[in-house]
Amino acid sequence: MSRRTERLNDLIREEISELLRRQIKDPRLGCFLTVTRVDTSPDLRFAKVFISIMGSDEEKNKAMDGLASASGFLYRELRGRLSLHRTPQLVFHKDDSIERGAQVLHLMKEVTSHEETDVEH
Repeated sequence: MSRRTERLNDLIREEISELLRRQIKDPRLGCFLTVTRVDTSPDLRFAKVFISIMGSDEEKNKAMDGLASASGFLYRELRGRLSLHRTPQLVFHKDDSIERGAQVLHLMKEVTSHEETDVEH
């Protein structure tokens, strides 16, 4: 991936994060969500936007529906904010990496506490 594409991915990620935080009022997006990364296609026609959503499965599904509904608005806003010849179409994907990381940390703490308990006995 070129340096230019990396910068563009970061810029799109920041702009979408800002828009979601300040301008989207959809109640389905009321849960804690984070734009973790953006991958644009080489021809800049599409951008995969990876979203981490904290909540139940139902909340996650509702949030993905809300993002799909907001994609046109987000596209238009990006087109106005970014000086690009072609603004990529946004495709949202769930990213469970933060949640999996939290689970791993929890398991590591459990193992450590069990080892300390076993050493004391």
